[in-house]
Amino acid sequence: MAEYHFRTLVPADKALFCAWLAEPHIAGWWQDGATEWALIEEDWSHETTRTDMRIARIDGTDFAYVQSYEAHAYGMPHYADRPNGAQAMDSFLGDPAYLAQGHGAGFVRARALELIGAGAPVVLVDPDVLNTHAIGSYTRAGFIPVEERPCEDGDPVLVMEFTG
Repeated sequence: MAEYHFRTLVPADKALFCAWLAEPHIAGWWQDGATEWALIEEDWSHETTRTDMRIARIDGTDFAYVQSYEAHAYGMPHYADRPNGAQAMDSFLGDPAYLAQGHGAGFVRARALELIGAGAPVVLVDPDVLNTHAIGSYTRAGFIPVEERPCEDGDPVLVMEFTG
């Protein structure tokens, strides 16, 4: 089994992060790099950052991004009935050289296990219902579908949960 490591995202990661978001396999599921990076900088500008942003690494190489946050921190209606302390997670496998090798499910599972180990009762994800690739990766990682629900902008997402 692969061993994944997670380092904190830093300002010097901007070019890498934005290049990943320009990759065709990510197009349509995340906004463009400049928009997403502005959201990261906005979060960093607060005295207390609510989102834990990480770069996933394997064999010393950066290949993916994952962020986690308390599921109720942003008022997301599709998580309203989830337990207190639940962690929500968003992720993407950035480097296309790592596609179709099981690393998408692998790094997501590894990070979810870390969050459970740190005390989260459950880890949640909310892929777009049309993003079958992400849903498949989350399923292989051990996430169980809960229900399709509208997210904060009204678009349907599939709430999925991981309990370890």
